[in-house]
Amino acid sequence: MKDHSRQLEFMEIDLTEEPEASAVPVPERSTIPHRQFHSSQTGGSILSSEKRFVEEARQLEEAEGEPAPFVPFMSYWPTYGVMNESQREWYLYWRSEVRQRRFPDTDLSYVFVHTYELINGVGWRDPQAGFDQLKQLWIHYRVRNPQLDMYMQEWLVDYTLVHQLDMPLSEILDISSGYLPAEIQDMEMQRILQNRISDVSLNLLRRYYDYDITLSKFYRDGGQEVLEEFIPKVMVLVDSYLLRTRQEGIANQFIQGKPRTTERVLFRKAVYDDTLYGKTVPLSYVPVGENSDFVQLVTRIFRCTENKCRELLGFRGRLRGKTLEPELAGLIERYLDKVYAAKQAEAAEKPMIRIDPEKLTSLQQESEYVRQALTIEEDVDQAKEAAPFEHQALPEPAKVIATSATSVRLQWEEESAGDLDEDWLHLADQLAPQHVLAIYALLGEKPDTELNRVAEQYGTMPALLLDEINDLAMETIGDLLIESDRIVSEYMNVFEHVKR
Repeated sequence: MKDHSRQLEFMEIDLTEEPEASAVPVPERSTIPHRQFHSSQTGGSILSSEKRFVEEARQLEEAEGEPAPFVPFMSYWPTYGVMNESQREWYLYWRSEVRQRRFPDTDLSYVFVHTYELINGVGWRDPQAGFDQLKQLWIHYRVRNPQLDMYMQEWLVDYTLVHQLDMPLSEILDISSGYLPAEIQDMEMQRILQNRISDVSLNLLRRYYDYDITLSKFYRDGGQEVLEEFIPKVMVLVDSYLLRTRQEGIANQFIQGKPRTTERVLFRKAVYDDTLYGKTVPLSYVPVGENSDFVQLVTRIFRCTENKCRELLGFRGRLRGKTLEPELAGLIERYLDKVYAAKQAEAAEKPMIRIDPEKLTSLQQESEYVRQALTIEEDVDQAKEAAPFEHQALPEPAKVIATSATSVRLQWEEESAGDLDEDWLHLADQLAPQHVLAIYALLGEKPDTELNRVAEQYGTMPALLLDEINDLAMETIGDLLIESDRIVSEYMNVFEHVKR
């Protein structure tokens, strides 16, 4: 019988050899579309989803949308390819409106598609115009879509670096509420100190203080606006003083280190064709934030400035810690006295609004008459509703602490009270009974249990109690008293001889 079987033959393949020119390369993972797209070919090669998006964007660049109804659009990887016809009609109409600086409400995915167009160079001729469009998109839609912040602040930085725009990155920092990567902030600080120190902002400087300035009650209760105005002026003053006395300004002393070079990946998580501007851009900067001398200087400048502003505004309490040399501190205080006096004089010259007392009295009487009329009607209605329940027993009153306010005070034993700073005694005077009991709770064997009990008795929460104590501490002793729900270890010795 004839054997018709064939013997299998195997051929060896050398995987180290370069593929032939005619072979189709395997696309990188980042270029594989996240959704199913129809393949698009140009000259025999398959386009990546990013290249295909840019190709379609250029075809639609001049398209003007007619008025169309809004259609919801939510996509993890938003492109034209995942829009249906109705969504595309709305998008083109919405984009036409945005180009006319009108910003109708829309879904976040539409905003991302337009952002991707601008990032890839579609929709503008001048790079500055593209930046302005990106910024306007961010500003107008960030309130409705807070998640825009984490993307746009990074993409705007990348856009600025790619197109080498001569503009301050502080503008992006101000929109993003004070967050940018450390190397970007260092690069911006270096530029400002070497060129125009008056451009420095409180937002940019916040990273270079050795404590969080936003924890201060003064900062939250109006001090922020004052410090935003005065800190840049004081920085210019200090720079001039150092140049005059040491022949070296701030930049000469702290920005002369060896630059650090790194590569920044462009437009992360965006639909971006990296053949346009590259995958990365080089960054060269001096790591100012790692210079402890610079951090100490700006911290002391800020502390000196805030303490003087507290004095000028009649705010009790001062920040404590190491201060500037007396001559420089005196210069800053005299300067702030002069600037603040000029500001007050300017405000006094503004026209005053005068109120006619007779007309005001007449309006108040009319308002009271209307209020009483409305109140009578409401009282009658409420009485009718309450009548069936007038014989019901009233609920028991809420339990309160049976200790009077005067008896719950933070006091020390006589032999140790004399060793305390006046600031601690002032803090003790400011503490309310619930604050004193909260401190006692933290000094006890079961602080969490006792603190919860105090908060429950006073109808509040433990976190609020501790925040209130820290606010008072910042205004008196100039430092936080409580961290991580415990009294700071360095202050525990102050409470060793507290009376219970």
